[in-house]
Amino acid sequence: MPELPEVETVARLVRPKLEGRRLGAAIVHWPRTVGDAGPDAFTRNVEGARVARVWRRAKYVVCDLERRGRPAGHLSIHLRMTGRLHVEPAAAEPSPYARVEVPLDRGGVLRFVDVRKFGRFEYRPTLDGVFDHLGPEPLGDEWDAARFARELRARSRQLKPLLLDQSFLAGLGNIYVDEALHRAGLHPLRRSDRVPAARARRLHDEIRATLAEAIEREGSSFDTFYRTPEGQPGSYQHQFRVYGRQGKPCRTCGRTLVKIVVGQRGTHLCTRCQPAPRLL
Repeated sequence: MPELPEVETVARLVRPKLEGRRLGAAIVHWPRTVGDAGPDAFTRNVEGARVARVWRRAKYVVCDLERRGRPAGHLSIHLRMTGRLHVEPAAAEPSPYARVEVPLDRGGVLRFVDVRKFGRFEYRPTLDGVFDHLGPEPLGDEWDAARFARELRARSRQLKPLLLDQSFLAGLGNIYVDEALHRAGLHPLRRSDRVPAARARRLHDEIRATLAEAIEREGSSFDTFYRTPEGQPGSYQHQFRVYGRQGKPCRTCGRTLVKIVVGQRGTHLCTRCQPAPRLL
């Protein structure tokens, strides 16, 4: 599933192509994609609206809509496993996996492509309550190291499942948790309330650094599904320190990397750089 860097890349690349554009009558090829309201209501709500702003929250891309200069709801887009957003010329041959197509003024069409049909491309009149289940943004100003250290101490959970918990910290997934824990020298099974304040600050900084570097490289394409809106793969997978590299030498110390299962998730680590807690 695309994580924060991939979703941020999508939002950044479609923003200049969408902001200021007016939406036409949508064509919905897979009704479940637009949610419970159904295709007819979806089309009525978006047709004629103008895209005022494109932004990201956690793993969502959000398009703020307006009519005559007044707020007119939002498009809430979640890529899930295989979703992609593309702004293409109207004459371009659509993908056979296009689930929603929205014509744009001045030519072009916004297409939501989704092989496995798990993604969502929904209209919402307001965002009230939509993101209430999400924790802070790891790249936001409100998420500082002191707050993070306090929240780790306040819980008694293994680090990896806690960092994957979207209500604790929004946007992280399997790839970037493994990468950040290795950079911070912390074992994924270490209990959060046993992380010293200095190590918590380092983990905070490494999470931010990992995400920033991945965004700079337009995310990670470790399979055939994630592509940018330009149709290109990300390149951060070439920088992976541990993810997907089990059996290969650690880039830091040379020890062979291993893969274990934590909370039913494949987890990659170096047993020298990330020593196991004593209780293990």
